[in-house]
Amino acid sequence: MLPRVHIDTTMTALPTPNTPPLTAGTRPAPTPVPGPLDARAIGAMSILCVLWGLQQISLKAAAPVASPMLMVAVRSLVALLLLSTLMWQRGDRPDPRHRRAGALVGSLFALEFLLVAEALRFTQASHVVVFQYTAPLFAALGLHARLPAERLGRLQWVGIALAFGGIALAFLGGHAGPGDSAIARVLLGDALALMAGAAWGATTLALRCSSLASAPATETLMYQLLGAFVLLLPIAGLSGQWHWQPSPTLWWHLGFQSLVVSFASFLAWFWLLRHYLASRLGVFSFLTPVLGVLLSVWLLDEPLEAPFLVGSVLVLAGIGLVNRPTGATGRRRL
Repeated sequence: MLPRVHIDTTMTALPTPNTPPLTAGTRPAPTPVPGPLDARAIGAMSILCVLWGLQQISLKAAAPVASPMLMVAVRSLVALLLLSTLMWQRGDRPDPRHRRAGALVGSLFALEFLLVAEALRFTQASHVVVFQYTAPLFAALGLHARLPAERLGRLQWVGIALAFGGIALAFLGGHAGPGDSAIARVLLGDALALMAGAAWGATTLALRCSSLASAPATETLMYQLLGAFVLLLPIAGLSGQWHWQPSPTLWWHLGFQSLVVSFASFLAWFWLLRHYLASRLGVFSFLTPVLGVLLSVWLLDEPLEAPFLVGSVLVLAGIGLVNRPTGATGRRRL
């Protein structure tokens, strides 16, 4: 789960709220200046991409013992408790002025994983991870309409067209099943996963265009985890997705989803952003859907159809073009 926060690639460090005042004779602590990637950063980002690629696979594999929607709700609660403890220890208090924006972002985050959980009921985990990671396309289109500084250039429009062509190819040709009903289920799941990508893109847009754009990363994540828990738990109950069978398999997947994906990977990601160039780190995020597909084929024995594979490559290539730096500042759009 790549954390949904707005990161300006020109930033030099993460916000450090409630910094104590300097006293006479003291010097401010040096602010880490992000530098190029070294072997430690490359290794850490590779591990993070593997973990994020395993997220949907874990939800799919744990489905026999826990419904995906309920798993997301419970993992969000566990991660929220851990995050709240960390914020309390650091003296990081949520700003009341961010509550309205936080409610919107939390609702969009919950919507995204509502759609992911439903998609996993109908289609393959490899399809879900690829379609979910179309989020930068939707974010780019939304930011193009809202912010003059985020206007798309010719190259970005080529990327948009290339990516949506890949989506069409993956939809039309990437389905194998014994009959029309099976293909219809996969199509439905793919459509839900694509809508999850759109919800993620809308979350990015909400972050960039609200007061949360300047909020600490921990506060932004807090609203997202809170929204996922508060909204998905009752929806899981009302929709009958309340399956929860305690077992070693369940606890293993819950620990991975909450402690590793939703909490530890978040801390590692922002530590990396503090010490290394965000634009260089962002390149590695494109490994996540690639690794997600490969791991789904390996761990879940999912089929890999040629049209879906080619369509996925086109999608990733298009996203890469959309995220290329533009203008004199060389800033990334997303």
